[in-house]
Amino acid sequence: MSTNKGKKSKAGTYLAIGTTLFAAFSNVKKVRSARGDEDTLQLVDGLIRVAAVATGVALLIRELRQHDDDVLTD
Repeated sequence: MSTNKGKKSKAGTYLAIGTTLFAAFSNVKKVRSARGDEDTLQLVDGLIRVAAVATGVALLIRELRQHDDDVLTD
């Protein structure tokens, strides 16, 4: 049994991917700055944030694929 509870529209999912990727650029700048300053704690924080963004994008892409599958099965 499938439900649409919590599902975004396809356009909303694309917008979420765009904003998430925009956040990734900020985090990459933070990592570069931390490497230049040789600040290990800031570097670890930045890398964790980049990993979180990558995971978020992967989840959004999966949601897009499921949305496409739902359209094909309807």
